[in-house]
Amino acid sequence: MYFTDRGIEELEDRRGDDEVTLAWVADRMRAFVDLNPDFEDATERLATFLARDDADDE
Repeated sequence: MYFTDRGIEELEDRRGDDEVTLAWVADRMRAFVDLNPDFEDATERLATFLARDDADDE
């Protein structure tokens, strides 16, 4: 198990039943980067990963 799995599990436990928009997720990601600028690259990579669905390439 990766260390990040704990955070992912907490997210699922706390918010797993919530319905959110991608606009909300993007806003939260921007707020996170504002508070944690050292993680800008990783956040950008995650956003790009989420934005590009490999199924669209088929």
